[in-house]
Amino acid sequence: MAEYAEPFYDVNLSYAENYERGPFGAFAGALAEQSSQPTGLSTSKSDANFLGFPVNLPFGIPAGPLLNSRFTTAAFRMGFDLAVYKTVRTRAWDCNPFPNVLSVHPRTNALTPGDAELDEGVLADSHFERPLSISNSFGVPSRDPDEWQPDMRAAIAAAGSGQLLIPSFQGSRNEGMATSEYIADHVTAAKLVRETGAQLMEMNTSCPNEGRNRLLCDDPRLVGEITQAVKNEIGDMPLIIKLAYLPSNEALERMVHETAARGSVQAFATINTVSAKLVDRKGNQALPGEGRERSGVCGSAIRSAGLDMVRRLAGVRERLGLDFAIIGIGGVMGPADYQAYRSAGADAVMSATGAMWDCELAHRIKGELVQQ
Repeated sequence: MAEYAEPFYDVNLSYAENYERGPFGAFAGALAEQSSQPTGLSTSKSDANFLGFPVNLPFGIPAGPLLNSRFTTAAFRMGFDLAVYKTVRTRAWDCNPFPNVLSVHPRTNALTPGDAELDEGVLADSHFERPLSISNSFGVPSRDPDEWQPDMRAAIAAAGSGQLLIPSFQGSRNEGMATSEYIADHVTAAKLVRETGAQLMEMNTSCPNEGRNRLLCDDPRLVGEITQAVKNEIGDMPLIIKLAYLPSNEALERMVHETAARGSVQAFATINTVSAKLVDRKGNQALPGEGRERSGVCGSAIRSAGLDMVRRLAGVRERLGLDFAIIGIGGVMGPADYQAYRSAGADAVMSATGAMWDCELAHRIKGELVQQ
């Protein structure tokens, strides 16, 4: 891992240790500086508008590695103009056991849903090397609202000119919970987010919140019911939903019909991760613990899947004549990847793995745009 700069999330520490002590590397340095001004570039070539909000550049970090206001504030100061506050819930929720992040080594350096390797087993270990892909096995932990609400307010206040804090939330399903209660939990989470002064919010439908290895976004009808209920609560505030890879064009178009076409959703963020069975060099389960045979994979290996999803979603938007925004995510490791997503139809682009190990990524993208 010597060829990389120190990541702002330390994969050798637990989630709780990162939450209390992070961020690290250049992000820590940005927080230590006396000036509160972001260190980004703003030029006529990069000034943009996203969902009605001015942004210096529609590039940032998605829900996941920005654990609290210290992380989001550091992201802003490092020039990431869109920062998504890690997904919160209506109540405290534990993280999966350590370790949560391993280096993933697919045979073909690319993982697309449907590939046999995803079920046969993908090698995962602690040797982080290029092209970088990692496991994402956290289980969507959350602090109690009494803790995250004031911290989210601080995160929103730390955004500089042309920067935007996007809170992420999701509902929590317990065994035996009625669908009406599950929907109500989403609405309560959205209400709690709105109380922080947020200008918009993202609803996470792409993590296993329907049970083990089951995703809410696999049920467009239920997503439609939930987003309408949430929209009734938040009014004109823009609502984004985070999607996993939907391999069926029919399912993707149905998702749009159930949400954006009805006015309950103003943007889609896609993709989250690609689910894979992770194994060590002996073929054994790589991540310890029951129910962790599979994990979401993110980073370089899912770039092609992310670009494919954005292209297909942009195609649906054009065919139906709808006006919704697309946030492209997956395998953005450098300026060329940012440009590829914009060319594919993304209105904004985000990077998690790439940004974690390259804190200067936003500066590098802006620098290249200035030279064009």
